[in-house]
Amino acid sequence: MKFIASLSVALALSATCAFSALAANPKPDAVVKTKSIEARVFLDDRIKADAALAADCLAEGRKWLDKNAAEAAASRKQDPQFFKDGGWDFERKYEIRSVVADRYISVLRNDYMNTRGAHPNSDVNTILWDKADNKRISIRPFFTETADNGATMKAMVKAVIASLKAEKTKRGTSETATDEWFKELAPSLLRIGAVTLAPSTEAGKSSGLTFHYPPYAVGPYAEGEYVAFVPWETLKPYLTAEGTRIFGGARPKGDADRP
Repeated sequence: MKFIASLSVALALSATCAFSALAANPKPDAVVKTKSIEARVFLDDRIKADAALAADCLAEGRKWLDKNAAEAAASRKQDPQFFKDGGWDFERKYEIRSVVADRYISVLRNDYMNTRGAHPNSDVNTILWDKADNKRISIRPFFTETADNGATMKAMVKAVIASLKAEKTKRGTSETATDEWFKELAPSLLRIGAVTLAPSTEAGKSSGLTFHYPPYAVGPYAEGEYVAFVPWETLKPYLTAEGTRIFGGARPKGDADRP
């Protein structure tokens, strides 16, 4: 009887672990699986709750799947020897980082790519979504001017580099805090990096801007990703009325530790 009871407990625990494993691995919202590639797209639950945002992200994600599936098939046809250990493995995740003024939604888009090379690669990009108009926007509406090499962008890139240098010092990688690694950063919205509105200790506000950089962007691959934070006070002289309305408070404790 003791053996039967123990077996029942073991089976129950096994079933619980199996259920937990399934729960920990959510079903992809879009997937492509061929001999050449297996690729998945995931939307977090908060994105799914916004029909327009979910549709926009999913449409982009499906195009990404199709593009990479075509490239994998072409690569397999040209160099089949590189697929002897299996096909490519790709994954894209969309995750809400912040919601500001119940209108502006910052989304992080993280990509994982394994083409069976020396090591997998990753990328990060961002989306700023305007709930009022159901469309993607830039940070332009929050600043009086954002011209290339203008005062706003010069102040912004200076603050970004200062933040990156501080982070490199914190990580013990200050030897790569050099102009060579920052040369791609320029006072231009298209060259300063992928940006999000940082959350704030003040409800409905943003504490500033966070810029997200994948491996290789501002440091060697081994250093991984970097996030630069620019507090709103640094950019206060350049804010529009809408910028003044949405920025405030401080960066929450722990936010610097998350991706």
